[in-house]
Amino acid sequence: MKIIIAGAGEVGIHLAKLLSYESQNITLIDTNKESLAYADNHLDIRVLRGDATSISILKDAQVYESDLVIGVTSSETTNLTLCMLAKQLGSKRTIARIANTEFIDNKELIKFSDLGIDELISPEELAATEIQLLLSKSAFNDTYEFEDGKLIMIGVSLPKSAPFVGKMVKEAAKIFSTINFMPIALQRMGTQFTLIPRGDTVFKEGDQVYFITTKEGVDELYKLTGKKKEEIKNVMILGGSKVGYKTARDLCVNKFNVKLIEKNKEKAFDLADELPNALIINGDGRNAELLEEESLQSMDAFIAVTGNSETNIMSCLVAKSKFIKKTIALVENMNYFQLSHSIGIDTLINKKLLAANHIFRHVRRGEVVALMRLNNLNAEILEFVVKPNSKVTGSVIRELDFPRMATIGGVIRDDKGIIALGGFEIKAGDRVVVCCLPKAIQKIERLFL
Repeated sequence: MKIIIAGAGEVGIHLAKLLSYESQNITLIDTNKESLAYADNHLDIRVLRGDATSISILKDAQVYESDLVIGVTSSETTNLTLCMLAKQLGSKRTIARIANTEFIDNKELIKFSDLGIDELISPEELAATEIQLLLSKSAFNDTYEFEDGKLIMIGVSLPKSAPFVGKMVKEAAKIFSTINFMPIALQRMGTQFTLIPRGDTVFKEGDQVYFITTKEGVDELYKLTGKKKEEIKNVMILGGSKVGYKTARDLCVNKFNVKLIEKNKEKAFDLADELPNALIINGDGRNAELLEEESLQSMDAFIAVTGNSETNIMSCLVAKSKFIKKTIALVENMNYFQLSHSIGIDTLINKKLLAANHIFRHVRRGEVVALMRLNNLNAEILEFVVKPNSKVTGSVIRELDFPRMATIGGVIRDDKGIIALGGFEIKAGDRVVVCCLPKAIQKIERLFL
């Protein structure tokens, strides 16, 4: 695919890096010479210095031949204008990063596709949504819902007390008579090696395991993994950033008791006006005494979303020392993901990764309706819609020429989630959730074309 990315900031560079690894034809446009120099020296892509809304620059980038144009500059106006121009100049698909989530909330009212903008994304909104989902599945450290929860992906670090530690996958499946979960990816503690579990794979203490399950299966997984389902009601948020504001706003709507700590006095007063149902505290959240004064120990969850990754991590560690049930830290450095479980923080989230997940499904071949890259794991989860002429149509799973580096986690059929085993026959219209390692992606895509 020929892809043009405008904006060599964190999201743009991260996207360019991921896409260049897959030998996509990438052109990166930005006005910043230093950002482009880094990309030019470290990535196998073409860089162009200039204004992304310049028609001459877009022509130089060969926009008329492009399959996808992605506007992820820091300027919402630039991103929207770029997409409108690119579509007029012949690009097949456009995506714009925005800060004003009113556009997303009213996309039924305003037909952005008529203006040439096929998709709107807000990394901050994606992060706030992710936090809400994590709080609803409080014992797990990673989660994702397919088709409004018809199938649910859950990530959990296995404690020593989990009943199936030391058992093979096929043995663990026999613990319950009705199988409502499927392990799809696994990472051994202290390693960066990702496994696609098979029947003879042995679960070990400390494994980070990802399961696909149904809503009913979530309760089974609580029992199987030895985790307790904790009710989250009182939440403390550190940082009045866009993510902090959106998270507090959404949690208040859902009747959570929210305290938000913001260091900047003026911003704190603005937040107090905008969030009348939340308690806004003006203070330095890095001060452990302040956290104690504000009853940190009585909180069910602590969410650190300041603009500083180290502050977020350290404050979460303070919260964890007070036995807070759930801690979530927003980080920008991808290398920190490896540390999260070893140092005791429940979950790290990254806006770049969330935005990349959202955009990546437009790069995949076949009809991919959802895609996510697992935190710190070298694996992708894709949701395909099965076409009448796909190679998998009418085939039983065990008879498919399916690579060992991939597995089918579940199928959504007739609006119902199904954990599909070897004897399940795939039909046209099914939505199939697949987990695979990078080497298997092209073969998987061919099966669903």
